[in-house]
Amino acid sequence: MGPVTLPDADWRRDPALHAVVAALSNGANRPRIVGGAVRDSLLGRAVVDVDLATPLRPEDVMRRLKAAGLKAVPTGVDHGTVTAVAEGRPFEVTTLRRDVSTDGRRATVSFSDDWREDAARRDFTINALYADPETGAITDYFGGLDDLAAQRLRFIGDPAARIAEDHLRILRYFRFLARFGRSELDTEAYGACKAAANSLKGLSRERVADELLKLLALADPRFAVRAMLDGAIFAPILPEVTSADLLDRLIDREQAHDTPPYALRRLLALLPAETTVAVDVAARLKLSRKQREAMRDRILCKAILRPRHAAYAHGIEVARDALLLYADDNALEAALAAVTGWTPPRFPLKGGDLIARGLAPGPEVGRKLHAIQARWVEEDFPGADRLDALVAEQL
Repeated sequence: MGPVTLPDADWRRDPALHAVVAALSNGANRPRIVGGAVRDSLLGRAVVDVDLATPLRPEDVMRRLKAAGLKAVPTGVDHGTVTAVAEGRPFEVTTLRRDVSTDGRRATVSFSDDWREDAARRDFTINALYADPETGAITDYFGGLDDLAAQRLRFIGDPAARIAEDHLRILRYFRFLARFGRSELDTEAYGACKAAANSLKGLSRERVADELLKLLALADPRFAVRAMLDGAIFAPILPEVTSADLLDRLIDREQAHDTPPYALRRLLALLPAETTVAVDVAARLKLSRKQREAMRDRILCKAILRPRHAAYAHGIEVARDALLLYADDNALEAALAAVTGWTPPRFPLKGGDLIARGLAPGPEVGRKLHAIQARWVEEDFPGADRLDALVAEQL
């Protein structure tokens, strides 16, 4: 096979990218595009972020960018990373590196001018592809192009050693498997992930949550999730996850009803449908308050028998998710139809309305208002005449 080059694409002609490349070039000694942009471009997928690697030291990168009139942000300068900003767009520029020491959570690095050495410290072969920004010529040190073509996910070098450097690579393996694999496990990689699964306990909950939610947000992560279950990968971090059956059903329903993936909905599908479990897991993963409430509300909707009542209490989106998660097959279509295109009404009464009708101000106003609203909801949000009758009953 002859030399492989990047396919033509609009992002390759981006003046902002060329401005950064020009600032960091010295003749033929140019930075190279690395990682996701190369991989995704070869697969014909959209390129979102363009990262660059360079033998220049971080201080030289900063100096050259500023001299070219570009903004330079030292986002991870101790590890060699500077963010270049051109025309308002960021480009992550990282100095070539070698690992000096690792402890499974973080690495101590030294800078290098050896491209192969930099490639060797990356995780998967398909992420260690470099491309010349001008010619598009690709440099591949570890068979990443063949793996990409075969939809094969392999670690660079010894999988156990790579995982020992950073335990998060276990979860990254399954996320990348869901994105780029073909429902086939690399025996060595999978064995190393299973053998090192308990090391996930040493990672910060935020890093674990970030990887899990990224995995669950993918189009169809079911093969990867089942592989994690079979390999006892969840056990050290989420022992509550014991089955993927509900996730299988949920994704089938999402696809049938043209519903985009939503990571928290899918996380709930992996957990027992109990608010205490959802709250505990969300707290353990250090999810935001908004995310915790989102999980709790979807489980609370399970106990509300009428779909529109659930939508009134928690919103259309939450009610739809609860139906997709928990509704019986024979009730799902009608339940979704009941909330699709429906706008929950606003309760039209306030305490002042009851006072105007003769109720004395005080705590009783709130109790009466709540009782009227409960009846109004129970009777499926009737109009003004019936609402007046409900008020009269309470007064």
